[in-house]
Formats: sequence, structure tokens, C-alpha cells
Amino acid sequence: MKPLYIISASRTPFARAGSSLASLDAVDLGKAAVSALLTRSGIDSQVIDETIFGCVGQPAHAQNIARVIALRAGLPEAKPAMTVHRNCASGLEALTTAHAKMCAGQGEVFIVGGTESMSNMPLYFSRSAAEKFGMMSKARSFTEKLGAAVAFRPADFAPIIGLKLGLTDPVVEMNMGETAELLAREFKITRDMQDAFALRSHQRAIAAAPMLQRETTALYVMGHEVQPILADNGIRTDTTLEKLGRLKPLFDREHGTVTAGNSSQITDGAVALLAASEDAMKRHGWQPLGRLVDYAYTGCDPRRMGLGPVRAMDAVLHRSGMRLDEMDLIEINEAFAAQVLAVLQCLKDPTSARRAGLDEPLGDLPEGKLNPRGGSIALGHPVGATGARLVLTALDQLRETKARRALVTLCIGGGQGGAAILERI
Repeated sequence: MKPLYIISASRTPFARAGSSLASLDAVDLGKAAVSALLTRSGIDSQVIDETIFGCVGQPAHAQNIARVIALRAGLPEAKPAMTVHRNCASGLEALTTAHAKMCAGQGEVFIVGGTESMSNMPLYFSRSAAEKFGMMSKARSFTEKLGAAVAFRPADFAPIIGLKLGLTDPVVEMNMGETAELLAREFKITRDMQDAFALRSHQRAIAAAPMLQRETTALYVMGHEVQPILADNGIRTDTTLEKLGRLKPLFDREHGTVTAGNSSQITDGAVALLAASEDAMKRHGWQPLGRLVDYAYTGCDPRRMGLGPVRAMDAVLHRSGMRLDEMDLIEINEAFAAQVLAVLQCLKDPTSARRAGLDEPLGDLPEGKLNPRGGSIALGHPVGATGARLVLTALDQLRETKARRALVTLCIGGGQGGAAILERI
């Protein structure tokens, strides 16, 4: 496969929804990430062939948000932009779409990434309420307006929560937390196991704080005064097993084990990567962070969407002719602790591997190779951006440790998995 090189990368701090970045929408966050990338790389924006950005909750006021981000970041208007959407893997999809375009001869230098403001996911009215608002807007006389107004009922003003809709699979009518509960039951993953994994995520993120700071570029939020946002705010330094154990299940109140503490956080943030072909890299004299070696997307049962990484990892390893034990680092997105633990079972246990659709397991994954800087349980999961964040984090760790290869993978709402192999140059 023709390699695509990642030349530079930057991300905003990740912030819990409703906190320090809530006043910024997905455009603002994406623009901040792209502007920081342009500053870090020092690249002439004229050499950019296209901007490709992932976003799951694309705001209504910024259709094709990638184009809005590109123009507001100062990229030339003659350079096109497109938005991609593959749920949780949208940020990775942006990178792999750039690769496909490069192979098709439709560009050599791309800005790719993802953005999400989960704080600003909209509230909706019901269809009934919308019809009544429509009748009121068409009314002309006072009598008609009064008649339209008295047709409203209190229930018409109860909002439908867009975030809740987006996190519910319309085919199997299960929200993402319910799919994690299903995996916990089927793979016998206890509450204690999930809480211990969540604590590990926070502890690793705390230990890696200086490195995580290196990934990010500060944001300055305007309010009554300028507020600098310097670091991710989802990492909890006071997390203990006792505190995690006191949290109530969210999705199955009576028998559940999945809580807010052992699930990924609802988060705001954006990531931008500069990607280029080998010819462009050599022509401009750029020194890359690493390269995209291969990637794969696969499908699975939407009710067990958390197992998506298993088939995707199998597919990308077979495509590349590599083995799991040849990977120096593996980043599995922590949508839920139960989901990652189920994936780990499928990698090493023959019976579990067959349940996930493999003929045989891929191999045991040493704990030290998995998410060394923590994951989305601690850092947060701005869904449109996380796939690109995994790439950034993996490449920075390869540089720091002077290791060679990393595999990044995510489960994807709707029953899919995505995986990519990266190499340090």
C-alpha cells in the first residue's frame, strides 16, 4: 500500500461537556486545531490540496463543517474541503479518506482531523410540536394565531435530547451503554474489573500529563475575562476504586455494571493532522512524525458494537502481513471499560475469538503496550475527533520511546470497527 505520511499534528485540550469549552462550537474548536497546526508546521497554506474533517454532531449552522473550518482558519478559498462521518471513527476516516484520494491522484497534501462539541448538541421538538409551530407561522389574523396557540400542550415543549438520539442505535434500538452492558454479561466482566480498568486509565493519564500537554495547544476563551484552557480537564487525580464503586449503574439500574466512571466521558475537542504523499514530503523537505502503513474497516453485530476492533485488527494485520506481537504499542479507544475488556478476551481466548468472528485468536496483549497514556475514560471522547487523537497520541509515543509500530483501533456505533497501523520513520 502506498504510504501516507503524517507531517505534523495538534489538538485542543479536551474538556468535559458543559465545562471550559462549552462556549465554543465545533467550528471554533476545529478552527483552533487547524490554526495551531498551521502555526506549528509553518506550512504555506497554498500547498494544501484539501481539508477533510470528521464530525458526528454536525451543527445546522455549519453544513459541511470542514469547509467552514478551512475558510475560518485562513486556508485559500480555491482549496476544497469535505466532511466525513463514520461515528466514533470519523477522525480516523478523515485520514484514510485522504489516503484514498492520494492514491487516486486527487491530492498530495491534506489537513485532516475531527471536531466535536458535545456541549452544543441540539435539543429538538417533536413532530407534533413542529407542525403546531408551522401552523402558527402561517396564521395571519389574531383569531388564527390564537387558535394555533391554544393547540399546544405542555408535552410539546418537552425537548428531545439530540445527544441521546445520537448515542442510540436506530436498528437495534439500544443505546451505546446498553451494548456495553450486553458485553459485560456475555463475557462475564464484573463491575470490579471495569472499575479497576477505569482507575488504570486515570492513573496512566496522570503519569503522562507532561506528554499529553505536549500534544495540545492552549485555547483562550473569551468571557468576562480571557480564560486560558491549557490542559485536558477530564483526568481525575482523586479517583479511587472506592469512589468508582459508589457510582450507580446508568443503563440497567437494577443489575447493571456500566457507570459514568467506567465509561468514556462526553467531551468537547478537536484534532488536526497534516498528511502528505511521499513525493510531496520529499519535495518540501518535511520530516514526518510517521506514516500510515495500512488500515481496515469491518462490520459486526450492532448490539455488540464494542467488539468492532477485533475483526478490524484481524483484517488490518492480515492485509499488512503483520502479527499482533509485532506492534510496539496498541491504542484501543476506551468507549467503555467493559468493551475494551471484552476485546482483550477475544484477542487471547479461542472461544471468545470465535464469538467475535475470528477463526483463531490474534494473541495476548501485554498490559504495558495498551493505552500507555490512558484513554477516553480519563481523557474524554469527542466522538468526531477521537480517531485522529489516537493517531496523534500513538505517533508521539513512538517518537518518545523510539519504538517502530503502533496499531490504533476503535469500536464504531452501528456495529463497525476501524483499525490502522502506523510506523515511525
